[in-house]
Amino acid sequence: MPAKVRKAVFPAAGLGTRFLPATKAQPKEMLPIVDKPIIQYGVEEAIHSGIQNIIIVTGRGKSAIEDHFDVSFELENLLETRGKKDLLAIVRNVSDMIDVAYIRQKEALGLGHAVMRANDLVGNEPFCVVLADDVIEAEVPCLRQLLDVYEFFNAPVLAVMEVPNDKISAYGVVAAEPILYNGTRDRVFRITDMVEKPKAADAPSNLAIIGRYVLTPEIFHSIGAIEAGAGSEIQLTDALKHLLRSRPIYACRFDGKRYDAGDKLGFLKATVEFALKREDLGGPFREYLKTLDIA
Repeated sequence: MPAKVRKAVFPAAGLGTRFLPATKAQPKEMLPIVDKPIIQYGVEEAIHSGIQNIIIVTGRGKSAIEDHFDVSFELENLLETRGKKDLLAIVRNVSDMIDVAYIRQKEALGLGHAVMRANDLVGNEPFCVVLADDVIEAEVPCLRQLLDVYEFFNAPVLAVMEVPNDKISAYGVVAAEPILYNGTRDRVFRITDMVEKPKAADAPSNLAIIGRYVLTPEIFHSIGAIEAGAGSEIQLTDALKHLLRSRPIYACRFDGKRYDAGDKLGFLKATVEFALKREDLGGPFREYLKTLDIA
């Protein structure tokens, strides 16, 4: 029986330069899609997947993340005094959501380095990694889909999706063999190799790694064993490739829609589509969009 996954690591120490000047004084993870910060979508996905503890790897200038998930006595008192019970419930729901711990990454030295910073808080147990930039809308949470595969194989699992050739160089890419899982061979794969940010001509497949991982504690040894890779950073993909020498790793082509909220266009798409699906906003917003003179 595989050990239960209780913890999820959220690397959030990046500088968010693609969203400057908005991120000059606030973390990109706190940019709202409609009225909810990017990182909260990932935290809620983790909760709905059965995760009990969140570890956020932060850096300088990220205190707004800590404040967001903390209790705000002054705000709660003000809302309670003014009888705004609906808003009070929203605010309390955020702070009551889950136990959160924080660890600092003093230098942004890559995703592998960020995960390594959480080693002491994770301990010797399996854990998830969630990249909040990847907002994934799914009937069954993406992380839950990965955890189901982990529990079946008792092995690390990465989320993957098909990516066009002209975009593939922005991702870690897997070479993988389809295997039978729940009666099909088109969702779960056994990974045979992986490459970080390959040229399109060198990519082993069109299956790109997306920001959801279920990992076993051996990954920490592999991170410590590798050298800096692409971008002179400690790449998690390189550490996973090292780990692949000693144990199987699987990929899950998840069911759901992924928005790259770390990209301006992806962020705008998520904002528009999430707003259209809101009961309180969808109708009026749709009518407004119809009035626009879009060539």
